[in-house]
Amino acid sequence: MAQNEMPTMRSRRLGGELRRLRVEAGLKVQDAAEALECGQPKISQIENGKRGIRPLDLTTLLNLYQVEGDQQRGNIKRLAKEIHKVDWWSGQGPLLHDSLRDYLTLEADSQVSRMYEPGVIPGPLQTEEYMREMFTTVEPSERVDRLVETRKKRKDLLADGRSFRLRTIIDTPALHRIGGGSDIVRGQLRHLLEAGEQRNITIQILPLNATLPMEQYVPYTIFGLRGEPPVDVIWLEHITGGTLLEQQRDVQRYAKAWDDLTAAAMSPSESQQYIRDLIEESGS
Repeated sequence: MAQNEMPTMRSRRLGGELRRLRVEAGLKVQDAAEALECGQPKISQIENGKRGIRPLDLTTLLNLYQVEGDQQRGNIKRLAKEIHKVDWWSGQGPLLHDSLRDYLTLEADSQVSRMYEPGVIPGPLQTEEYMREMFTTVEPSERVDRLVETRKKRKDLLADGRSFRLRTIIDTPALHRIGGGSDIVRGQLRHLLEAGEQRNITIQILPLNATLPMEQYVPYTIFGLRGEPPVDVIWLEHITGGTLLEQQRDVQRYAKAWDDLTAAAMSPSESQQYIRDLIEESGS
């Protein structure tokens, strides 16, 4: 990957981790630069995710920062290698905005995704007809086909049933806001029912009478990134894109919210029955 194609989600994660380790070691940028026999701008570029780092330089910094655990060192070295990974969406051009690329990278690097959606059906569980209906209402026509194909491609993660798990909580109103006519509604509900029978997919429905804290829960995803041990990060959805949260205090807050939502939601079997009832009510 050329340096002018950075920063990427992976290079920013690597740079942020190296910055954190340096600060925890009580060292300055100048100390790291002296260890690598380079200028301070190079260290700053690495920590800002604007350039990669050679394996020998990375080993030097890990030694300087007194990172001794084999697992932690291995995770950081693996991430450094994956900066140069070419993903399937890399050639999609400007039709995919940076926030979507970041999200796809996190999803591809995860072994489990915990997703809360209050208003729409989660992306990996949408039918093509539902996707197209959603995108047509908010996107220029020239973008719709590309966005639909991109979202369909995300389903490949769920295909083998082993390497990736999806856990999702869907708020009840999302099931009653499926637009586009009765055929799309029934097709989407049947697809949810079938998806919930897969061993690597868990669907829970949050009922209207659920007792929850007064906080307003926004759409968010907890990505369990691969590694030993795995690392959780939070992705927040908003109108203009998304925001990544990696600080432990933020991760713990959203993990607690997930536990609250899980406890308040119907069980997977109850959720399946709720969806079956909706299908019957729709006349299918």
